Amino acid sequence: MTGFFGRHNQRLDEKGRMIVPASFRDVLKSNYGNNLYITATLNDECLQIFPEEEWKALMEKVKTLPKTNEAVKFFKRKVIGSAVECEVDKQGRVLIPPALREDVKIELNAEIVVVGQEDIIEVWDKERLSKVIKRSSDEIKQIEGELSALGV
Repeated sequence: MTGFFGRHNQRLDEKGRMIVPASFRDVLKSNYGNNLYITATLNDECLQIFPEEEWKALMEKVKTLPKTNEAVKFFKRKVIGSAVECEVDKQGRVLIPPALREDVKIELNAEIVVVGQEDIIEVWDKERLSKVIKRSSDEIKQIEGELSALGV
């Protein structure tokens, strides 16, 4: 199964819509369908867009977690609580609701980057993503070490 990959620069329109990149629409069409869930991340750095199948898998996993665990409660409040179901329209766009745009500080007409993450899609403010990617050499060495330990 081919997943979502690559970075796509674009501008959010005046109504808060983004264009789902053509390659991502192809993946949706062949593997998932047009039903999506948009939500905030725990740290409000970006938005995540889940195909319905991936969202349902996440919900099933969450159901198995201890309901009294504070981290689980926070995750449910923040990520699940902010999720919005949506569809890709006939022009290949998705509406990002105002509350979610506010969470990640993405303004109307803002420059955004749509990033493929294999089975989900991230939506970033262009400047914020640039800052996140530019890390110190010590941080990069630590990340490389962790990935190497995982066999990547």
